[in-house]
Amino acid sequence: MKANRTATLIKLLVLLCLSVLCVSQDFDFFYFVQQWPGSYCDTKQSCCYPTTGKPAADFGIHGLWPNYQDGNYPQNCDPKNPFNPDKTWRPPATYCPWRRPSIQLRIGFVTIGVFVVADLRSSLQKNWPTLACPSGNGVSFWTHEWEKHGTCSESVLDQHGYFQAALSLQKQAKLLQALASAGINPDGGSYSMSNIKRAIQEAVGFTPWIECNTDASGNSQLYQIYLCVDTSGKNLIECPVFPKGKCGSEIEFPSF
Repeated sequence: MKANRTATLIKLLVLLCLSVLCVSQDFDFFYFVQQWPGSYCDTKQSCCYPTTGKPAADFGIHGLWPNYQDGNYPQNCDPKNPFNPDKTWRPPATYCPWRRPSIQLRIGFVTIGVFVVADLRSSLQKNWPTLACPSGNGVSFWTHEWEKHGTCSESVLDQHGYFQAALSLQKQAKLLQALASAGINPDGGSYSMSNIKRAIQEAVGFTPWIECNTDASGNSQLYQIYLCVDTSGKNLIECPVFPKGKCGSEIEFPSF
């Protein structure tokens, strides 16, 4: 009888673990998006520095977004898997051995696992800062990105893996350094769009997509840079499709 109960419990745990793995929708690639803080702030609505202070004058992460090759994208795929920045994960005696669970799962009084994100908090504050008003500590921003986009990549990345992947990609794609090497600097001057794209492509090996916004005077400026990533979240690739939108042939690169 005891052996039967044990076998039944093991089967139940396996089924529950598989259900966690199958929550997310399929997708074809990621957009990895970084934004220039000077362009975010140099608009009519301006910006607010985070409570941790003014961010570094460097491209910050906006998000890692699952997408389809037809240009559409999944969103808000798992409302039962909220962002939790503070808890640390301690593996209990029994849990899915092939993958860190991405939700806190309880069977009676047995906790299967919780997120591991607390160890990334300082890196997120530095490299994924919020500039929205009113000033915040970044948690609302990360919550939005995880719940809208990150939950749609649960088939390959748990919560910790999702944020770690974005941080690792930023280290691969050193955008400010790539632009500076081509003489393109955030000095308020205007630069050729073709030169900006070429500088990034030569540095990272893949074609970027550039998003512009307008400053308070209506001038077009370099706002966000998109690179494409394979479904593992590790490797840059050529973009299967670019977002819609267009910049002028010359755009400003404001200081910050």
